[in-house]
Amino acid sequence: MDKLWAPWRIKYIRNIKKKGCIFCSARAGKNNYVVFKTEHSIAMLNIYPYNNGHILVSPLRHVRSLEQLKDIEALDLFKAIKRAQKLLAKTLRPQGYNIGINLSRSAGAGITGHLHVHIVPRWVGDTNFMPALAGAKVISQSLEELCKQLKNAQSKTD
Repeated sequence: MDKLWAPWRIKYIRNIKKKGCIFCSARAGKNNYVVFKTEHSIAMLNIYPYNNGHILVSPLRHVRSLEQLKDIEALDLFKAIKRAQKLLAKTLRPQGYNIGINLSRSAGAGITGHLHVHIVPRWVGDTNFMPALAGAKVISQSLEELCKQLKNAQSKTD
């Protein structure tokens, strides 16, 4: 199958430019999937995840690249990545992680204007026949349920 019909995505695609930056909107409290905020960073669930538990961590300040970060922001961002990974470990118990930054459209960034880090939990065998045969990934948990679990795990560690 070359195409997967996903009509629910058109609303998201049409509204991307209208809404502006998703990270700045989340900073302003306009996102129900924010897991936590720190002094300089924010962590939120990706609403189009590569895998269950896919978290995006970004600086609060709207910057495009690593070199634009102040040292205190870079340190806070890395601490937020560690905190998000710890919450995922406690909640989902993945066997590994893909953690990365895509800088520019040519590097695979879907959102190019605001620096962000992807944390994708991984399990042995999490690529099954669906991506191989149908080109589709099955995510077996709702964002609402997962966000609630992550926030609950966080409250137990704070």
